[in-house]
Amino acid sequence: MRENSSGEGGRTLGTTGSLCPVCLRRIAAERVIEDNVVYLCKSCPEHGPFKTVIWRGLPSYQAWGEAALHLSAPPATCGAAAAGQCPFNCALCAGHLQHAGAVELEVTERCNLACPVCCSAAGANPSPDPSLAQIDAWCRALLAAGGAFAIHLSGGEPTVRHDLPEMIQRIRALGFNYVQLNTNGVRLALEKEYASELKEAGLSCVSLQFDGVTEEVFEAIRGRHLLETKLAAIQNCAEQQLDVVLVPTLIPGVNTGQIGDILRTATALSPTVRAVHFQPISYMGRYPGLPQNADRITLPEIMQLIEQQTAGQFAAASFRPAAAQNPYCAFHARFWLQPNGGVIPTARPANPACCRPAQPANLTTPGLTPLDLAQSGLTPSGLTQQPPLMPPPATNPASLNGFSAQQSTFSSQQKQAFCISAMAFQDAWNLDLEHLDKCFLHALSPNRELVPLCAYRLTGARGQRLSRALAATRPTESSI
Repeated sequence: MRENSSGEGGRTLGTTGSLCPVCLRRIAAERVIEDNVVYLCKSCPEHGPFKTVIWRGLPSYQAWGEAALHLSAPPATCGAAAAGQCPFNCALCAGHLQHAGAVELEVTERCNLACPVCCSAAGANPSPDPSLAQIDAWCRALLAAGGAFAIHLSGGEPTVRHDLPEMIQRIRALGFNYVQLNTNGVRLALEKEYASELKEAGLSCVSLQFDGVTEEVFEAIRGRHLLETKLAAIQNCAEQQLDVVLVPTLIPGVNTGQIGDILRTATALSPTVRAVHFQPISYMGRYPGLPQNADRITLPEIMQLIEQQTAGQFAAASFRPAAAQNPYCAFHARFWLQPNGGVIPTARPANPACCRPAQPANLTTPGLTPLDLAQSGLTPSGLTQQPPLMPPPATNPASLNGFSAQQSTFSSQQKQAFCISAMAFQDAWNLDLEHLDKCFLHALSPNRELVPLCAYRLTGARGQRLSRALAATRPTESSI
């Protein structure tokens, strides 16, 4: 759990605030670079020092931050929390530098899987589902707090609710134009007409948990074989022309060797699959054991592996920092998939706010989502076409090849926009409070306040969830 003492033998890049992973006490922290690896170093008076890797490889930490655009638009309406209390009593306060773009609604704590890795520890002693009337009230509170944010329905597994289509209809009727479903895809695969019900209700996009291309990966991360289930879910979405974003959780030694295969699978299933949104594992909720630095993969390592495992088709140099949030939280890039299988990176816009067109960012319009990245169009200019992307991996089941052939009828005559992105959610070991100040992705708390998602999901080494523990008692703060 602990890795050496804070800052020994390194150079300090800056100071920030963090938490003790054990007691969730607020403590001071430093970003320290040693041999081109950046660590977050901190020490708790009771539980000692912690040293967690946060950046490993190229581009360098400093260069990546200098390349960021740093767009900011503070929230129009602040919650009850006072500036300086972060992450305790957390909400969008006067100290927050960015409004919410997307808001996650936790519509159930139940789940139809029992994954060994789960950021919300879903299915363990779940509370009763919120009623549709409660969710209506949540949405009205969001409208009052800033407008029609992009809504991400999450849990648990939202599809265990039999009233999900009605929920989506009601959210859309209140004026929310983008509703995304975060799902494991089991019900979408088993019930062929379910995708049609969701599409007719107004669902915009399916964000599908998709960790690899072999059953061994799903067995390790999800506890059972699920590859055929995932492909069936995508096919049922394709028949309804319902867009899909694949979301792999990346765990070193488990599926980081399949990054290229995931991308080849995704492009073979275009245009239904619009994007791949990688999420390096963050240690919150349910996970096996306590994390060591070898158990982590950082954003620059993912960029390099994307390039290496696609033979340069998706080059690391194509990726850009997040613009409307802390640059160390995420990267993104958009490409054109050509009818002949080639890949062309888009021209870099003058204002690269999450792959938006080259025009001033409309920061009053929230909702930068992976699907937005995939669908927003930029005409490439003066770029050399790349050779065709390699075929899908041989490890895929035969059904993938047939489905790919079916998909080609949608796109044989036109290029398709395709986005690759990643977001490094923080946990109690690597939490940097300056990241929360510019968070763009929030959850709605039970008291109807917007909370940065990393703070809302964060759990300690003992399994205690910060957002729930604070309802009973607030941890002691130390001076920062």
